[in-house]
Amino acid sequence: MNSVKHFVHRIRNRLHRARMYWERQLRHSINAIKTVTGVLAVATFISAVACVLFLITYAGYDHEPARVKTIYHFLHIIQGVFAVNVVFNLVFNTRKTIHDTKAIKWVVDIAILSTLLPLLYPQPENPWIKWLATLLYSNKYFLVTMLCYAVVDISYGIINILGKRTNPSLMLSCSFLFFIFIGSYLLMMPKCTYEGISYIDSLFVSTSAVCITGLTTIDVSSTFTPLGLLILGLLIQTGALGVMTFTSFFALFFSGNTSVYSQLMVKDMIYTESVNALLPTLLYIFMFTIVVEAIGALGIWWSIYDVLDMPVKEQVEFSVFHAVSAFSNAGFSNLPGGMSNPALMNSNQSIYLVISALVFAGSIGFPILVNFRNAFFEHIRRAWRRLRNRSVTGRPVHIYNLNTKIALYATLVIFAVSIVVFFLLERNNTLAGFSLYDKIVQSIFNSTTPRSSGFVSVNPANFLNVTLVFVLFLMWIGGASQSTAGGIKVNTFAAILINLKAIILGHKKVTAFNRTIATASIRRANAVVTLSILSYALLSMTIMLFEPRLPARSLLFEVSSALFTVGSSLGITPMLSTASKVLLICAMFLGRVGIISLLIGVTGNRHDHPVQYPTDNIIIN
Repeated sequence: MNSVKHFVHRIRNRLHRARMYWERQLRHSINAIKTVTGVLAVATFISAVACVLFLITYAGYDHEPARVKTIYHFLHIIQGVFAVNVVFNLVFNTRKTIHDTKAIKWVVDIAILSTLLPLLYPQPENPWIKWLATLLYSNKYFLVTMLCYAVVDISYGIINILGKRTNPSLMLSCSFLFFIFIGSYLLMMPKCTYEGISYIDSLFVSTSAVCITGLTTIDVSSTFTPLGLLILGLLIQTGALGVMTFTSFFALFFSGNTSVYSQLMVKDMIYTESVNALLPTLLYIFMFTIVVEAIGALGIWWSIYDVLDMPVKEQVEFSVFHAVSAFSNAGFSNLPGGMSNPALMNSNQSIYLVISALVFAGSIGFPILVNFRNAFFEHIRRAWRRLRNRSVTGRPVHIYNLNTKIALYATLVIFAVSIVVFFLLERNNTLAGFSLYDKIVQSIFNSTTPRSSGFVSVNPANFLNVTLVFVLFLMWIGGASQSTAGGIKVNTFAAILINLKAIILGHKKVTAFNRTIATASIRRANAVVTLSILSYALLSMTIMLFEPRLPARSLLFEVSSALFTVGSSLGITPMLSTASKVLLICAMFLGRVGIISLLIGVTGNRHDHPVQYPTDNIIIN
């Protein structure tokens, strides 16, 4: 009996050890699969970026047959990485892959596997379906499939990065840098320029476009081909919509599967009220931008179709490019002389009103546009309930939020004051000889554009000194927050003025429109103003060291134009040394990303010490 019990006990022990062994092996296998999955995901993302670069090189550069063969060699290596990633996930992560993969991802996965057919089986002489065989064995199908898979995989990669609780400010800065360097590479392509361009100039123009500044070291109209202007326009559009808004939209559209954290982060970027409205809000921003630019392009074409002596195709290109550049507050022009071209100046001036309207629309800010949309639907809902004789339930106290009210009020006041001031200062100077109507139009245009767009119709170098100081002040203020405009933003300027009023009147709270402004907002406004002054002073002194022979007046204007992403110049940009160009590149990047956002991204948000220190005062004034 004891021997039987002993035997049973030994069997149980062996079974237990065997179970523990296989459980350990299973855990090791699962961990190994997770490790390989992670490594493959990173390798595929890097390969996707490399694939896009190789395809750009293939499409934009003229190559010898040997170089084309080298490009295809690397593309086939990347193709292998893509295929391994697809097969591995289907075999070892079957359940997760089926659950997470959306329709568009299935399409590109199947397509990338189909590109392996020419490598595994030679093209048949008499295929069953001739057109299908021609498609599958063609180079165009291979290249298009590689591009589509790369774009979708990059979209999934972006969403995964957002879900890893990456610092939003740091990611924003890195995204801008990525598009800037991609843009500089694109603009260097021989098919983009007539006679070539140096890399420092390409980098300068790319930075200016992505940061929607408008400063340029070369003449855009005589340097870039239609393809170059198209790429420049796309860079401007990307920078105007906001790199994160742009990439997040396509990432959400292609992947569809996001973490709660990534959705909340994108929600905060576009200031929508609900996570459920995230993709519709992004789509609304895109559609609003496209519709306004389309209407603006039509208005510009109507203004110049009988003014500029060029074919209809070039007129359309001119209209679309300027509509994008104006709404984006970029200030680029592909017309010799820009907006000061004699043909435009001698016209009926309507183009200047259209450009001013587009600049104003772009400087309003996407959060305000979202608030307008929500308010519109709220008014419709309330009107509908009244028509049905029902009481309005859940009526919000404030349909228009405090940010919308302050930003619009400040914008309209600054807009009106700047027109009057410019008219009074320059009516007998740069505007001398114009009719009263033309003076008013030019005052509207030249007081609107300094706040970010950089278009000029009269040479700023001829302004009175007092006008230049006023223009620098407008550059410093800029447009509304989260808009295409630059500067410290009217929201910030209004906040510090309201805070100043509260201090003078002895109020303990900072209030506006029957609401109390959060202390954090006031502190951030003060920080933005302080950093803008310090950075402007530092950059100005540095460029004066680099350019001792150029006028200080012009250098101060140039730094202000770059740092506050305006784009106007007194004509010295092409004369700058390489060191000064690099300095202005940094200034444009800092101005667009935001110095305070960059500092937060580098240092990270750190919580206060748990220890409560005693409160004390310092002597102010």
